Amino acid sequence: MTNNYRVVVHFDGTEYYGWQFQRPEYPTIQAELIRVLKIIAKKQVLVTGSSRTDAGVHSSGLTANFHLPITIEPESLRRALNSLLPKDIRIMECQLMDKSFNARFGAHSKTYVYRIFTGQVQSPFSQRFALHIPFPLDVKAMRKAARYFVGAKDFSSFTSDEPGKKRAREVDMFKMQVKNEEITFSVRGKSFLRYMVRNMVGTLIDVGKGKIKAEEIPAIFAAKDRRRAGQTAPAKGLTLVKVEYQLQKPQGTPE
Repeated sequence: MTNNYRVVVHFDGTEYYGWQFQRPEYPTIQAELIRVLKIIAKKQVLVTGSSRTDAGVHSSGLTANFHLPITIEPESLRRALNSLLPKDIRIMECQLMDKSFNARFGAHSKTYVYRIFTGQVQSPFSQRFALHIPFPLDVKAMRKAARYFVGAKDFSSFTSDEPGKKRAREVDMFKMQVKNEEITFSVRGKSFLRYMVRNMVGTLIDVGKGKIKAEEIPAIFAAKDRRRAGQTAPAKGLTLVKVEYQLQKPQGTPE
């Protein structure tokens, strides 16, 4: 008999090649979880993540699940995982779930936040988590352009995914906030294409620099050509902050 656990993982992605397991010489978040779970369970454990974050991207909300062939209370498991994981990866929540729960296929929406600091001198406390652009951007034009990204659209111009993949996605929130010298974008949708959020933000940065006009965004969508959109914003500014599920029914006692 196995038990299905759900965990919420916070991590500083600076030193990692993203979430998904790769070759051993490339450290990833998934590989670290697999490594420590093997110590706890005494066997290889499959770990399913809600999102495949890019190299350098951070998380304060990525959700994962795994089935363990042992009986252990969720809080005890959380403590055991954190005692074995590197300090830049922390398990913040651990729940025992129904066996049907799947962190990837059950996800209803995902919210990403991208941060930009526009002051002259960036604090060392934010340099890993926010892109530094040391001059003012045209925030009025950026705010106008951001509205074009909301809705169900073909995002071919904003992804580096393989040509055969379906490019239709729906963004139900694209919010821009400006506070002092920080610009924050909050983006929510059910799923995202490869580099999609970073390409959208990079295009808005180019709008802010005057390289692209806000009114050009619809034509960029219509072109379905990655070369027409703006730059790919660096990974360091992006954080997956929340993954939501329609049904999250924790169980009681491990079997």
